[in-house]
Amino acid sequence: MTSEWDGAAVRTWLARRIVAARAEQVRAERGGYEFHDDCDKAAAEEMVCAALKDKASVDAQSAFAEEVRALLARDDYIWRGVYDDTRFDRHVRSYLRKLAKMTRTNTGFGNVARYQ
Repeated sequence: MTSEWDGAAVRTWLARRIVAARAEQVRAERGGYEFHDDCDKAAAEEMVCAALKDKASVDAQSAFAEEVRALLARDDYIWRGVYDDTRFDRHVRSYLRKLAKMTRTNTGFGNVARYQ
C-alpha cells in the first residue's frame, strides 16, 4: 500500500533535482564534446522539474499527474544550452514518463540524494 501524497515532499524533491541537474550540466560541459548527451539529459531534467516545481497542482496527486500528462503532450520543448534538439526532446519525454510512473505509484519522492 502506498503512503499518502505529500506535496511538500514532492516540491522538495523537484527543487533538489533542479540543483543536481545543474551540477550535472556543469560537469558535462567540462567534459567536452563526448558529454553533450549527458548535458542534454541533465538540461531535460532541469526543464521538467523547473516547469512543475511551483505549480499548485503539486499538492494533489491527480492534479500533478494531469500536469505531467499535459507537459508530455506538448509537441516540442525549448530550453537553453541544448546541443541536440531531437535528443533533448527524447530525454524530456523519457523523464516525464519516469515522473508519471513515480506519480502514479507515489514512490521515489523521498529519495533526495544527488545521484539517482
